[in-house]
Amino acid sequence: MTALAITLPISITSFNKYTHMNTSKNFEVIIIGGSYSGLSAAMALGRSLRKVLIIDSSLPCNRQTPQSHNFITQDGATPIEISQKAKSQTLKYDTISFIEDTAVKGKKINDTFQIITASGKEFITKKLIFATGIKDIMPAIKGFSDCWGISVVHCPYCHGYEIKNKKTGIIANGDTAFHLAPLVKNLTSNLSILTRGKAEFNTEQIAKLNKNKIKIIEKEITEIEHENGHIKNVIFKDNSKESFEATYASVPFKQHSDIPKLLGCELDEQGYIQVDMTYKTTIEGVYACGDNCSKIRSVSNAVASGNMAGAIINMELTKEQF
Repeated sequence: MTALAITLPISITSFNKYTHMNTSKNFEVIIIGGSYSGLSAAMALGRSLRKVLIIDSSLPCNRQTPQSHNFITQDGATPIEISQKAKSQTLKYDTISFIEDTAVKGKKINDTFQIITASGKEFITKKLIFATGIKDIMPAIKGFSDCWGISVVHCPYCHGYEIKNKKTGIIANGDTAFHLAPLVKNLTSNLSILTRGKAEFNTEQIAKLNKNKIKIIEKEITEIEHENGHIKNVIFKDNSKESFEATYASVPFKQHSDIPKLLGCELDEQGYIQVDMTYKTTIEGVYACGDNCSKIRSVSNAVASGNMAGAIINMELTKEQF
């Protein structure tokens, strides 16, 4: 998996030579979310001459990730470099328009959808793609959010190589922690699990953790001491502390946009938008791609899902118009 990339706020005017924005309010496809999955969907549609509008708030989920990895041709590049290049290439297609805004309302009107933005703009579209991502919910631990994506990370495939052989913690409990343990143990022999309370492992799991010399710390965490996002110590409720160079953590999330649910799109038990193999949601004419419908949080997966969603929508539109 690739570390999630970011798009920092960029002025729309810097892309005017590409956007070809006009006064029209009607589009064949509106894409809400202009990061990797949204841009990938837009490129597929733009290359098929579809009239597309991308609405992007420039506030992606993981804005602190310093580098993107595990995506060939882009390994080690900064997320903003990849994002800017992707945007400039996509917006060269003259049927694609882009606005920096936030979609706040959406409703179905006969066989079309109306989208209203925070700035009061209204648009109509035949097809709708949500590439809105998810929003991580940070725990109430001082310093945790400052380290998120830098030294407190979510994925060994995204970040593991860069923090290999370091003293590492896993801030999780039960099956989630046990799932991460062998993946992280493969990258470092100095590993502890910080359960933030009583451990929730069964007898077999505890035996395997002990066999692999993985320490279990059953203390509440009050603070992550760090320097510019780089973890130094974990401070516990009993005022004790332990040094770490990196930690993994599993945090809950919510959908970044509530419009899909308001339109009637069903979510699965974990909170992801339900889609089929072609990224169609449970509402006709509405699609989702990227992190909002998959637990695979990677740039490569986002790009692939967006490309598929764009291709499927183009096929649907050609059938309707043929």
